[in-house]
Amino acid sequence: MKKYTTDKIKNVGIVAHGGAGKTSLTEAILYNAGLTTRIGKVDDGSTVTDYLPEEIKRQVTINLTPAPYEWKGYKVNMIDTPGYSDFIGEVKGTLRAVDNALMVVCGVSGVEVQTEVIWDFLSEKNMPRIFFVNKLDRENSNFAKVVDELKESFGAGVVPIQIPIGAEEQFSGIVDALNQKAYTYKDGKPSEIAIPEDLLDQVEEYRDVIMEASAESDDELLMKYLEGEELSSEEIITGFIKGVKDGKIYPVLAGSALKNIGIQQLMDGLVEFLPSPLEVADKDVLNEPPSALVFKTLADPYVGKLSFIRVFTGTLQGNTPIYNASLEKEEKVGNFLMVRGKTQENLAEVVAGDICAVAKLQDTLTGHTLCTKAKPVVLEGIDFPEPTLAVAIAPKSRGDEDKVGNAITKLLEEDPTLSIEKNADTHETILRGMGEMHLDIVVDKLKNKFGVEVEMQAPKIPYKETIRGSVKVQGRHKKQSGGAGQYGDVWINLEPLPDGVFEFKEEIFGGAVPKNYFPAVEKGIREAMQEGVLAGFPVTNVRATLVDGSYHPVDSNEMAFKIAGSLAFKKGAEQANPVLLEPIMNIEVMAPEQFMGDIMGDLNSKRGRIMGMEPKGKFQIIKAQAPLSELGRYAIDLKSITQGRGSFKMEFAHYEDVPQKLAEEIIKARKEEKQAN
Repeated sequence: MKKYTTDKIKNVGIVAHGGAGKTSLTEAILYNAGLTTRIGKVDDGSTVTDYLPEEIKRQVTINLTPAPYEWKGYKVNMIDTPGYSDFIGEVKGTLRAVDNALMVVCGVSGVEVQTEVIWDFLSEKNMPRIFFVNKLDRENSNFAKVVDELKESFGAGVVPIQIPIGAEEQFSGIVDALNQKAYTYKDGKPSEIAIPEDLLDQVEEYRDVIMEASAESDDELLMKYLEGEELSSEEIITGFIKGVKDGKIYPVLAGSALKNIGIQQLMDGLVEFLPSPLEVADKDVLNEPPSALVFKTLADPYVGKLSFIRVFTGTLQGNTPIYNASLEKEEKVGNFLMVRGKTQENLAEVVAGDICAVAKLQDTLTGHTLCTKAKPVVLEGIDFPEPTLAVAIAPKSRGDEDKVGNAITKLLEEDPTLSIEKNADTHETILRGMGEMHLDIVVDKLKNKFGVEVEMQAPKIPYKETIRGSVKVQGRHKKQSGGAGQYGDVWINLEPLPDGVFEFKEEIFGGAVPKNYFPAVEKGIREAMQEGVLAGFPVTNVRATLVDGSYHPVDSNEMAFKIAGSLAFKKGAEQANPVLLEPIMNIEVMAPEQFMGDIMGDLNSKRGRIMGMEPKGKFQIIKAQAPLSELGRYAIDLKSITQGRGSFKMEFAHYEDVPQKLAEEIIKARKEEKQAN
């Protein structure tokens, strides 16, 4: 590919709800750009951008994938993105790297959940966007109906500029109402024809709407339009393009990726309507020393790490050290790479506004800024969603713990919407992701990429035990077996400690227990607290005070007093009204108003308490508390209740007593589990 200056680059993210045909559209575009000899199909795993084994197996896009091409003197950095909500982090990364969005909408299904979710992301950035209504060759497709849905959902800025010729199986071409031209297609090749007579009235209607939108995007044109003057075709097109670049007009184009109808006109629209990086940023800023942001990392066990970057200022030179300002550390760089699917091409330099990849950066991760050490700068990072669905994972083969740990570390590098932690109470490794498909794919990647197999199961709830009463108990350990024996004797006061985990005190008078045995007594109590008397869960919120005891000048030792402390605690815990505790979580749910009743009803059914509500834009936020044991599948439940429009955050709040009936069931199940093992 030849070199392109910043003004001849267009950065476009292809976004949509899953199944709208983004990847098929990407294929058609690459074919028309002369980069492939046939249009690959998702169904047979032959597409350029869905090349991972997990993507081919499931026939869905999992990772964002660059697919740059050349068209009419421009380099278009197109990025194909996933459409399923589990992989929304990939969309977030893409939108930080591009300046424009191509929103693909299915001609049958119309506006779907992810269309709305992504629209909100784009609106926050005021990013220019174009709609492409795909699959108009399908049965039950309806362009006019989809346009109405788009207008209803996204407002008057939605302006259709094309009209399909024919419908469903008879769909054969398009009328370009903006340029007053019509095209029919044969084997994907367009031929210009006269506008069909039965569409002339509709073209005139579209033309009026286009003229009004164009006028409203420019003050001079608006004055002329309001004074009743006719705008020239050139003025309409100029005003229209300005409106699109300013993020005020959202053109709607029509076609079929599968039949390659309307694709070349769409490609024309992408370079004509959408701004280059030069038009988005200040020219003086672009000329500053080099800076780039890593928006995606791919971890490969054989090739190493591949970091995808967007250059925001200056020109990056290959084979020159680069400074990671986020880590304050220098990295070695070889050549930069232009990546298209799984193919790569070396680049000696990368100009401001361009997108590329760089291999084998040692410590650099997604969201980090690369720049020069002489002028360090930290660019705004990427706002990734927090993972919400948790599973416990364990290697299928004993001894694979380290292999699993190393593989997971690599996957965390390439996916910021994953997290992992070791639960100290349950001793489980907890993996969190965005949903069931996301976690299933992580398991597939562990096997396919790193050769380790893991099992997933629901995480255990880290229940705890405590006491509600106060007691004074004796712990006495005496053992005589010839020679030196063991003797330790303590009296312990046990009482609840509401504001702490554990506190050990001593109030010994007259040297009843020598000071050098105090730490052994405390250690014995702490060890005994690891398994409570009700169900063997760790004990918390207890104060233990050593008040009396006795010792033997020959047979007493640290081990004896440690055992005595342990015996005292176990006896006391049984007598001091032991209770079972469960973790209570703070939960914050954000969803559209119409789902509030169902969400609150569901939380109530989960033993939740609603703490309050507050508006946030077009959403409502519910703040509540609920037991962790009821929230294991809340990510799935909320998605179902809100049709995918809701999101939530959750964090630990405190421990509370488990209701008696439920506690009895948990204790019984725990005892049966221990007996089985």
